Amino acid sequence: MIEMSPIEIEGRTFLCITVRLPKTNLLVVTGDRGYIMCGALDVALLNEKLKTRKVIAGRAVGVKTIEELLEAPLESVTFEAENMGAIKGMVGKEALLLMNDRQPD
Repeated sequence: MIEMSPIEIEGRTFLCITVRLPKTNLLVVTGDRGYIMCGALDVALLNEKLKTRKVIAGRAVGVKTIEELLEAPLESVTFEAENMGAIKGMVGKEALLLMNDRQPD
């Protein structure tokens, strides 16, 4: 099952997506430019093999709900997320605000 719902953080709207799979859930909170995701996100792949895509994203591990994802410190972020001000160890919702602060180029 796939669940989608909006969430507001400091007056900004983001989309929460939960994909319920056997024995695990995929969790994503996305804005217009960047997103955070559960441990299924492969940041190394995005930074290395897909670097030309300039993906703005962060990964939190050990989270089981959207609420935990928003409050968890990020275990890793893409190079493009770093360029937006997001850093490893930053709480998910703070990183979301930074990664989605600027208008698209």
